[in-house]
Amino acid sequence: MARQELARFLRERRAGLRPGDLGLPDVDPRRTPGLRREELAELAHMSVDYYVRLEQARGPRPSARILDGLARALRLSPAERDHLFRLAGSATPPGAGPVRQVRPHVVRMLERLPETAAIVTDAAYGLVAWNPLAQSLFGGDLGASTTNLARRRFLNEGRMYGSSSTEEFGRIVVARLRRAADRYPHDPALAAQLAELRAGSAEFGRLWESRPVHAPGHRTKTVDHPVMGPLHLNCDVLLVPEDDQEVVLITADPGSPSARALRELAGREGEDSGAVASYTTWGRQPPLP
Repeated sequence: MARQELARFLRERRAGLRPGDLGLPDVDPRRTPGLRREELAELAHMSVDYYVRLEQARGPRPSARILDGLARALRLSPAERDHLFRLAGSATPPGAGPVRQVRPHVVRMLERLPETAAIVTDAAYGLVAWNPLAQSLFGGDLGASTTNLARRRFLNEGRMYGSSSTEEFGRIVVARLRRAADRYPHDPALAAQLAELRAGSAEFGRLWESRPVHAPGHRTKTVDHPVMGPLHLNCDVLLVPEDDQEVVLITADPGSPSARALRELAGREGEDSGAVASYTTWGRQPPLP
């Protein structure tokens, strides 16, 4: 536990808060900027004495409950919350369940990739954002049918084109869902999804019991597209750690027939939907603020 750094971090973040932003009265003069210690302690649901000792670098290691209360009271960003837990010598606990919305800056990144198929998946393999070119590769019914890739893979909910990586993708899905089950044990939507997958797919049950392990990274696959034929594609994963999400970028080698096919598909989608898709294209959840 880095007591001095933790104390400094708490003092600086408290000084940066304005009472009016938190619904507190700001009528009497304040000798120093920001909230008073007793105001913050009340917002964090902890004793004033304990909080004072933390700011003076002489308190015991705070529990996860105390740290969560401080993070909410101080209006910390996800990165700042992680930093708070690290200073206190604790692992950052996950949220109550997978984040099922996508941040606007991630959406804007997808919009700037006209010849790259791009999707964003949450920790339960829900598809929370995609661009038009990805819809061409995953199937035109993507927006009208289920947007969970695990359900599409194991329960055949929605059309998926033939791929050389079908078996590998099944192991990848199960490995990620196992991580999600460990991180979000109390999320009812995830629990219901896993129960449906076990009941509806013997393959899923076998893979679940085998406990596969997979780290996101680069892989290649061949997709049998009904219009363009076999496409040899590269898949690269970027992490959005604050939301436990993954951005998958699907490309082809420059100058290859598959790259020309993607360019042609992108042109067709541009003619049909416009060069930049509206937010309604990016899944069924509104973007995070």
